[in-house]
Amino acid sequence: MAVNWELQGCCDHDQRIFIAAVGVSTVVILLLWRTFLLTPFKLITVFLHETSHALACKLTCGDVEGMQVHANEGGVTQTRGGIYWIILPAGYLGSSFWGMVFILASTNLLATRIAAGCFILALFIVLFVADNWFLRWLCLGFIVFIAVVWVIQEFTSFHILKYVILFIGVMNSLFSVYGKKQKAFSLLFHARIIHELLSSESNVLK
Repeated sequence: MAVNWELQGCCDHDQRIFIAAVGVSTVVILLLWRTFLLTPFKLITVFLHETSHALACKLTCGDVEGMQVHANEGGVTQTRGGIYWIILPAGYLGSSFWGMVFILASTNLLATRIAAGCFILALFIVLFVADNWFLRWLCLGFIVFIAVVWVIQEFTSFHILKYVILFIGVMNSLFSVYGKKQKAFSLLFHARIIHELLSSESNVLK
């Protein structure tokens, strides 16, 4: 049987809408990345990043002593025990994973509802683990936001919940790539400084 390499007829209407929504979300995120408009969504990606560290800790028999998300888009998860080499990379790997899950969930109405429900549950649980009030207010804010969007979807003709879930998914995926790039540049920068310091020290010793 001959393989058909043409794109004609490959996508139905819903698939085209999905691809377009992913594309639009990506462009919007990249254009508005350094603006205050994306700050709430960037903070929620930090939340999911830190949650991934916490889950990795619990899955490797460690204890989560606290979580923090700060207004400067930084976050900290305090853990004890567990397997460090699994907990450490779980942040960015988790961001990629949650991004994939949210994007796939947005393609089906039931899956979208399940994803939204699990997300609200996770936010509610973190209310009792959070170490700072900023994270608690962030969780409460997104619980209300997702709940309102959900109610709008159920009682009106505006089915926007799936697009919110999709947007959060794309945001997490891009955050993972961006964060890894920033970490790589930071490591290279510090390695260069250390190299220069060692070189200057060796020259002085000579």
